[in-house]
Amino acid sequence: AQSATTNTKLKTKLSFSHNGNRILAPYPDHKCMISLYFYVIFNSSVALSEKAYDFLRYLFSYHFSSQARTYGSMEFDVLIIGSGLSSFYLSLKLPKNLKVGITTKADLTDCNSRMAQGGIASVSATSDSFDSHITDTLTAGAGLSDRDVVQEMIEDGPKRIKDLQDFGVAFDVDESGKTHLGLEGGHSARRVLHVQDHSGEAIHNTLLQKVKAQKNITLLDHHCAVDLITNKKLRLKPSANIQCFGAYMLDTKTDHVFAVKAKTTVLATGGAGKVYLYTSNWDGATGDGIAMAFRAGCRVSNLEFMQFHPTCLYHKETRNFLITEAIRGEGGRLINKDGKDFTSSQHKLGALAPRDIVARMIDEEMKTSGAKCVYLDISHKSPDFIQNHFPVIFERCLSLGIDIRKEPIPVVPAAHYLCGGVLTDTQGVTDIKGLLAIGETACTGLHGANRLASNSLLECLVQGGKAAEYITKFIETEDITNVNIPDWIHSTKQDRDELSVINHIWDEIRNLMWNYVGIVRSNKRLERAEQRLLHINSEVKDYYWDFKVQKDILELRNIALVAKLTVLCAQKRKESRGIHFNIDYPELSQRFAKNTVIQNSII
Repeated sequence: AQSATTNTKLKTKLSFSHNGNRILAPYPDHKCMISLYFYVIFNSSVALSEKAYDFLRYLFSYHFSSQARTYGSMEFDVLIIGSGLSSFYLSLKLPKNLKVGITTKADLTDCNSRMAQGGIASVSATSDSFDSHITDTLTAGAGLSDRDVVQEMIEDGPKRIKDLQDFGVAFDVDESGKTHLGLEGGHSARRVLHVQDHSGEAIHNTLLQKVKAQKNITLLDHHCAVDLITNKKLRLKPSANIQCFGAYMLDTKTDHVFAVKAKTTVLATGGAGKVYLYTSNWDGATGDGIAMAFRAGCRVSNLEFMQFHPTCLYHKETRNFLITEAIRGEGGRLINKDGKDFTSSQHKLGALAPRDIVARMIDEEMKTSGAKCVYLDISHKSPDFIQNHFPVIFERCLSLGIDIRKEPIPVVPAAHYLCGGVLTDTQGVTDIKGLLAIGETACTGLHGANRLASNSLLECLVQGGKAAEYITKFIETEDITNVNIPDWIHSTKQDRDELSVINHIWDEIRNLMWNYVGIVRSNKRLERAEQRLLHINSEVKDYYWDFKVQKDILELRNIALVAKLTVLCAQKRKESRGIHFNIDYPELSQRFAKNTVIQNSII
């Protein structure tokens, strides 16, 4: 290794210990690489970390690829990974002299933000108050919401709503011309601003057009993030702090991976609903930002708190279609197969109780009766009211043969919103310098153990705006001109028979999480999930290192890690709180009234 020749395409060095001596060597040529690889494997006196071994194996596989190639890189002041509401709002609030890049792994319109039907919770009416909204949020959060964060987010809300209106978002108004405010579960007052039942889509469309008109913003659709680029990953001189310099991106149309260099990188990749079998999320919600941040060295928190939305449409010909809570807010009743309201006797708020309670009531009803679903009935309202307030839901259900003016809607709970994520403050600042996480990717302390309905889009706006303020100051002192990022090494190795197994592993994870880490959990279920996920993550690691990089492998790698981290978080919580319910610890415990935090160094 010490006499190895230098590969000019790769600037960093390989480091390992042998007989107590630290050895640093340039990347070797293929003959020396093979010798070093087998020397390390068969010589027990060589101390090599698992990460170093993986890196060495990657280099070994590269040298066996006869078609390895390199491609150029791209550079921005701010790189935003994700194209939801928090991403677009942030980009529009940044100074126009900054060069901003927004990447998304599918179309620019593919994100959870567009699927938000209810709207944005914000104090607007004179009869409402910040204190009331704060109290409702803290109640839903079941003792884990950070009061200071809650207050900051809620009091900042009206300013962000005005921004949206200035951008051109037209919220619904009533007959008198005043903004129509919806009522949703857990709220003590009407405070949800909305655009009929497609609020997220309407807001996202408006901001997308504004973003497209900005000359300083570059939009890169069909670009899937591979991993973050840090000083640790580049093997730069030792530093007390990890710093992020961008990310490697896969262009899914050309299969090329290239480096995107940035002074600031923002993870706005959304949640991780696709970790579960049933979800209201779009197909790309695979926890990418959470997984990448954790691998890079960020702490993650409260991943056990996956909120299950009580009412997702149950129909064999469709999936992922949410039935908004606003229907229950407007008088919709949850009934069983016999037409009986089974919620009123279990909670004083009935169908408008916090989502975790409603989801468990439905889960219990389905298990007790053996039914595959329950029903949401709004048919007692006038046909005009239904069609005017819920046109998208009405049309979608009608296309499936369900006339909600005359009959109830079959519904089941589904994974909907992740209250945990990458540990950040309200500005999105993470443990890594130059790396921020915002929106559902982040865990700010707002939601605690359960998110209050329609607080999610509020968090996107407030955190996006505050992140813009932070970045504007941070970027003034940043100079990464001398940071050299090596090109990605492309390997074309593929095995169709082996790669076909990816879909099976994906399905196994989602079934495993639904059955063992779902609405109701137990110690034994969590232990079984943990053991199986250890093996799955090992298998997935082999696929990532041994085959050509492609989107399916990247997403599988991310959901496998997020699933594992979710189980670890759930095992640390020896109580039932908010969304997390464990039959072995059914009571609330003051001893565990704290966030669960996982660090990369402990797994």
